[in-house]
Formats: sequence, structure tokens, C-alpha cells
Amino acid sequence: MKSLAGALLGVFTYATVALAGSGDACGVVAGLVQADSALPRVAAALKNKSLTIVVQGTASSALPGPNGTMAAYPTRLEAVLQKKLPGINVRVISLAKSRQTAADMAATFPKVLNDEKPQLVIWQTGTADAMRGVAPDEFQTTLEKGIGKLQEGGADIIFMNPQYSPRTDAVVATTPYTEAIRWVANGSGINVFDRQGIMRQWGELGTFDLMAATKSLDTAAKVHDCIGHLLADLVLQGVAAAGDEAKDKTKQ
Repeated sequence: MKSLAGALLGVFTYATVALAGSGDACGVVAGLVQADSALPRVAAALKNKSLTIVVQGTASSALPGPNGTMAAYPTRLEAVLQKKLPGINVRVISLAKSRQTAADMAATFPKVLNDEKPQLVIWQTGTADAMRGVAPDEFQTTLEKGIGKLQEGGADIIFMNPQYSPRTDAVVATTPYTEAIRWVANGSGINVFDRQGIMRQWGELGTFDLMAATKSLDTAAKVHDCIGHLLADLVLQGVAAAGDEAKDKTKQ
């Protein structure tokens, strides 16, 4: 199990990337990034010229090495939002830690809310629960309680589901956890960043060769850069949806 866990958590980090022709690696999956719900707390933060985002996740939200933090998607998300939101003080704080279950992360939420006071929490989860054999029903209950804590603490939420790898997909069954995330999100009006679907499409289109695992941090950084850009798009879509809702209330 230990070697399997290392392979699963490392494949996103050490993927050999093969770009498909001259196509835009990020743009080919843009259709999978859609904000179904508004992000009102983020929209309010932008009016106050300051936005704090916390990424609560596992090892696949980070990159190793001396320059890993700068290349990982939380830092890339911050850079993209700073560029697209001039005049706004944007901070993205990564609390990624290896092998955290959803329950492990949820237990830290009160402290995170108190210390960082984020307006948005990106909750990347599911893989560690699948590897540890946490019951999907228990996982779902943890998500439901966790979002309650975050919303009561003043934060919007974006779920990020497990990564996809053809090398481990048949060995570690993440589908029940991905479905639980989707179910909870639909019932609670929360957006999902479908990392699994995005990576699967990249693999099927040949955008990224997810079968070839190497220690190429340069190519892994390209994957994280795309994730950062796509996440920024989702955040801005949620802000736009919040603006539309505010206009509709004004007209009523």
C-alpha cells in the first residue's frame, strides 16, 4: 500500500508532458470549467480590494524541490488572479499536506478560519480517503459537516476532486469519492473543479502523457500552471455569477 500511495501521489507531480501540436494545453479542457454557483463572499472581498484564498489539500497540490512552491498551482493561481484583478491584494495560502483525509482537513478548519480569515477555501480531497478505505458514506458526511463549518466561518468553497492517472485508476477506486463530492456540491450549491475529468480528457486527447512518469519538474510545472489558470477562470466565473444575482435582487 505504501508504494502504491507513493505512485498515486507522485504521478501528478512527475508526469511527462507531451503537448498536442500547437493547441493550447489549458484551453482544450476549458469546457469542463463551469461555475454553477455564485461566490458571494469572494465578490464582497473584491469590493474591499483584498482577497484571501486557502488551498486545503494533499501532496498533489504541491511540488517538491527548492522551487516547488513557486511552480505549484496555488502559487500560479495567485499570480493569475493578481494579473486579472489589478488593484486587488490577492493572497493564496497553501496548506497542502501528504495523505490528509477529508476528516483530517475538516478538523483544522476552525483554526484556519480564525488564523487566515479566508473568503474562499479550495478543498482538494478524496484520494487519501480512497487509499485508506474510508467508507464513502462517512466521507460524504465529513464533507457536509465541513462545508457547514466553512460557510459559518465566512468562506465560499470550491471542491477539487481526485486526480486521474491511467497507472492507478484501475487499482484505487476513487469514483465513489468523486461522486460523493459531486452529490454534496449539488445539494449545497458549491462549485466543483473537476480535476479528474480535466486530467482524463488531457490523457485521452494526448495533451499530456500521463503514463510516462519521470522526475521532470519542468513538465510537471506546466500541468500545475494550467490548473492555476483554470481555477482562476472558475473563481472569476463565480464572482460574475454573484454580480448577476445581486442585479436580479435589485430588480425585484
